[in-house]
Amino acid sequence: MCHDHGRRRCLVTRARALVSAYAAVLVLSAACGPRQTPAETEQTGRSRAEAPPAATSAVPVHGAPRIVVLGDSLTAGLGLSLDQAYPALLQQRVNDAGLRYDVINAGVSGDTSAGGLRRLDWALEGDVRVLVVALGGNDALRGLPAAELRRNLSDIIVGAKARKIAVLVAGMEAPPNVGHQYMVEFRQVYADVAKEHGAALLPFLLDGVAGVEALNQRDGIHPTAEGARRLADNVWAVLEPLLEGRSGRP
Repeated sequence: MCHDHGRRRCLVTRARALVSAYAAVLVLSAACGPRQTPAETEQTGRSRAEAPPAATSAVPVHGAPRIVVLGDSLTAGLGLSLDQAYPALLQQRVNDAGLRYDVINAGVSGDTSAGGLRRLDWALEGDVRVLVVALGGNDALRGLPAAELRRNLSDIIVGAKARKIAVLVAGMEAPPNVGHQYMVEFRQVYADVAKEHGAALLPFLLDGVAGVEALNQRDGIHPTAEGARRLADNVWAVLEPLLEGRSGRP
């Protein structure tokens, strides 16, 4: 974590560490085949919006209120088994704390904040008490406008709050190759929307993991099983206070 003293230097170091990771993802994406046409992209978005979220494999409590983690491949656990992805590890922490919640992994690889917004209605079906929003990494990779990210995240939070669901926003960082101004604007979006809409904030989901070779898979961006445990630690530090002492809807 960055402390107030030397914060600017810490953020610059962190951003530089992300360059190689994001660059690796871009290279791998290009190597996976031709780019989708706009029509294909729209169809992919519709398919994702119709797909139900996956329950974690970490012994959920049948019929318990839900914690939904809405995210992309980092949440889905790309390259890991379902029980190694950080939402499943959150379920373990929930169980160990003696709390009664089911953690639902609503991560979809490649999803953007717009895709998450499209999926929001079905992601929030059932007795959802807390929504963890972990989106934006793919927005940054595509260089989508920070204003678009702000609008989508705001709409997601407002939609959840309208259902009396507590929200935790997990921030992401933009790669430096998109420009310093974009990096600053992108980072600020998370703090701004959380403050504006009364959501809890985790400033950086990948804190302590991004740029650490031993904690990432060969692509340099998706965490290993140990890296996923660090992600679970990051989220749990902010999530736990939202859960304790809650016997009814937040």
